Amino acid sequence: MANHKSALKRMRQNEKRNTRNRALRSSLRTAIKKYRALLEGKELETAAADFPKIQKVLDKAVTKGILHPSNAARKKSRLAAALRRAQAA
Repeated sequence: MANHKSALKRMRQNEKRNTRNRALRSSLRTAIKKYRALLEGKELETAAADFPKIQKVLDKAVTKGILHPSNAARKKSRLAAALRRAQAA
């Protein structure tokens, strides 16, 4: 347990940030799962319309510090490739 005022404050801040980050990470994962479900369900028009929204969610996660920029770029690239493969098939 922390003894100093500053350490107690730091613990409170960390707890708040941890809660916020966990919620944002969870919503990000849910959005990606829903998008992948659209692709697997062959709802390609809906998936194509939702792709910009997924990009926005990923970019927001980068600005909030949830994801590394390269990680988000890789996810966007793979989701776009999956959409192209599904449309070609």
